[in-house]
Amino acid sequence: MWDRQVPELIKQWRVFRFDLPGHGGAPAYPAGSVTDLTTRLLATLEGLGVQRFGYAGCALGGAVGIELALRHPERLASLALIAASPRFGTADEFRQRGVIVRTNGLDPIARTAPDRWFTGGFAAAQPAITEWAVQMVRTTDPGCYIAACEALASFDVRAELGRVGVPTLVLVGSDDQVTGPAEARTLVAGIPDARLAVVPGASHLVPVEQPAAVTDLLVRHFSTAWQPAFETSTGQTALPAAAVKPVLSAAPAQPLQTGPVAEIAPVAPPQPQGRPDPYDAGLKVRREVLGDAHVDRALAQADEFSGDFQEFITRYAWGEIWDRPGLDRRTRSCVTLTALVAGGHLDELAFHTRAALRNGLTPGEIKEVLLQAAVYCGVPAANSAFKVAQQVIREETTPQE
Repeated sequence: MWDRQVPELIKQWRVFRFDLPGHGGAPAYPAGSVTDLTTRLLATLEGLGVQRFGYAGCALGGAVGIELALRHPERLASLALIAASPRFGTADEFRQRGVIVRTNGLDPIARTAPDRWFTGGFAAAQPAITEWAVQMVRTTDPGCYIAACEALASFDVRAELGRVGVPTLVLVGSDDQVTGPAEARTLVAGIPDARLAVVPGASHLVPVEQPAAVTDLLVRHFSTAWQPAFETSTGQTALPAAAVKPVLSAAPAQPLQTGPVAEIAPVAPPQPQGRPDPYDAGLKVRREVLGDAHVDRALAQADEFSGDFQEFITRYAWGEIWDRPGLDRRTRSCVTLTALVAGGHLDELAFHTRAALRNGLTPGEIKEVLLQAAVYCGVPAANSAFKVAQQVIREETTPQE
């Protein structure tokens, strides 16, 4: 993606590129959060002897850049965020994409990638680059792609942008329909030292579609907006003893470190302070399993009569039971589906079938659960359950063109 920028950048800086896990042939060790990706990147850079650097990232790479600025400001001298956002769509959208990939593979996502990433004129005029984009997605490890979706689903730093303390270039294509100018302006409004550059005639992968413009903007930004190092204990700016050639984060791509970067010794357990209220944890789990849209709808419909019940199931069903560590969520979905078949609760079966797909069960595995339930709960009950589950699976796993 950065091939057209590297020749100009290496005239002034050492440049390191990296592949996300399972992308571009990198080892397939899924990373399910932006924090995990950032930790792996720092470990890789430390292994290369790089302590302080400028960073440019596009899309999910931009999320990593924001995470670096927020959690590791002492490592970052300057930042460029391209086609980035403090929150990428909604969690439901990305988890739905994971369901589609788990069921249908990456081909449906790959075939629609050019429509999301390039303007129509560019895609028509550059068939080789368009095909590269399709193959890049198609050859990604599915598990790593799903993990990347999960990382974006849980990424939301809107309330923290004011703490980004490095000079930041926010760069976006004028025709980007994924993370467009509106998202870019949100970043600029929230980051104290940020400048906006809108590249005309470009969509999401603006470094590919308008390489010369992006190269010029990056060179100017990293040449003029390089924050001196500061001493972490005092917060004072340190004057360098001599000019040092900065590092932008030779051109070979480096896979992120794939294994654990450190082992943390167990610490003594804290003294008990009273049992915490499980409501907040329950609401988080409920949203992750059922989706924001479902939970928002249920809470919005609650009134004085039903509000206590919504609070009850959030606190106890989701905070006490679903959040217990004894069973993973896939297993809990299997148990829940069986219980709902036995009780004939078809409305609940519908949204828990959606939840099972989000929790990682495939349609084939859901079918096996219902067949098992047919033996122990009765064929009529299973017959009704199959009709409900079939409709839900059809809706949830049909790729959106």
